[in-house]
Amino acid sequence: MTLAPKPGISDISPYVGGRAGVPGVAKIWKLSSNESPLGPSPGALAAIDQAKDSLSLYPEGSAQLLRDAIGEVCGLPADRIVASGDGSDALLTMLANAYVQPGDEVIFSEHAFLVYKIATLANSGHPVIVPEKTTNSAIKVDVEAMLKAVTPKTRMLYIANPNNPTGSYLTKDELRRLHAGLPDNVLLVIDAAYSEYVRADDYEDGAALVLQHDNVVMTRTFSKIHGLAGLRIGWMYAPAAVCDAINRIRGPFNTALMQQLAGAAAIRDQAHLEDAVAYNQKWREFLTREIRGLGLRVDDSAANFVLIHFKPGEKSAANADKFLGSKGLILRGVANYGLPDALRLTVGPNEANTLVVAALREFMGR
Repeated sequence: MTLAPKPGISDISPYVGGRAGVPGVAKIWKLSSNESPLGPSPGALAAIDQAKDSLSLYPEGSAQLLRDAIGEVCGLPADRIVASGDGSDALLTMLANAYVQPGDEVIFSEHAFLVYKIATLANSGHPVIVPEKTTNSAIKVDVEAMLKAVTPKTRMLYIANPNNPTGSYLTKDELRRLHAGLPDNVLLVIDAAYSEYVRADDYEDGAALVLQHDNVVMTRTFSKIHGLAGLRIGWMYAPAAVCDAINRIRGPFNTALMQQLAGAAAIRDQAHLEDAVAYNQKWREFLTREIRGLGLRVDDSAANFVLIHFKPGEKSAANADKFLGSKGLILRGVANYGLPDALRLTVGPNEANTLVVAALREFMGR
């Protein structure tokens, strides 16, 4: 006998985050990880400072003060919220740990967040990857195709809304149609990491579905609009039975006091959030308009990034990435998401946004 991991784990390609540097280039603009250019709110920074005196103590184990703040601001019952000190990624994984058994099928879309596949394989589940539909301005989850993929073996369905890296979203009606077509024993996991950026009238984050049904979970993060990616705070809103299951398997003291205090202050600072939304909308529109003007396809996006399409050959995504990198502009290649001819560009600081347009103009004119 040899010591080997359980089936599925050896098939996992480890997650690789966006690059943070280019050899030989001193001034770097990191536009590869969808981080907030505005950073955390002043209240969150003050809370981090406040927590320093308690670093030698264990935190309160249920993250009560953070859950209370989330419930207060979002109008949700705190006892239906579970917090994570390892981002919403950890919650997405724990949901698979709790509900996916060997041989179960887990459905997600073709260009979905890579953690869904990792969590499925780590539990010896079978990933069912559903093609998305492409229009002239978007790549979008195909609700009908997702529902056709459901079988008696289906245990869970992950949906990112909006989706990363495509930036598209399902409308309220589409999301509800997706849920309505699922059997009651299939858990619908709505990853709403970018939901705060969406201000379209036909969008909902999934909280109402959680309230109304026993097989829906919504996950959220403080890493994006709240500017706290370095603190790795996530949370989920779920039915009581799902919260009970996750609370049984999550680590003890899984959310540090510093995380709880910073998260509570951040979510209460709605003025900072609205500033971030306005900033993102302004510069996302600028990037979309200007880059399309260069003859490149840029998909419609509801998040804090845009997906830029290139063509094989001299003006390929790989060549564009190399050229931009030489100027200190780091975008995210998305070949591992099934999009080898595209780059994902995070909405960044003012100077970086103008520089990347100028650099792409130079690249396309070479």
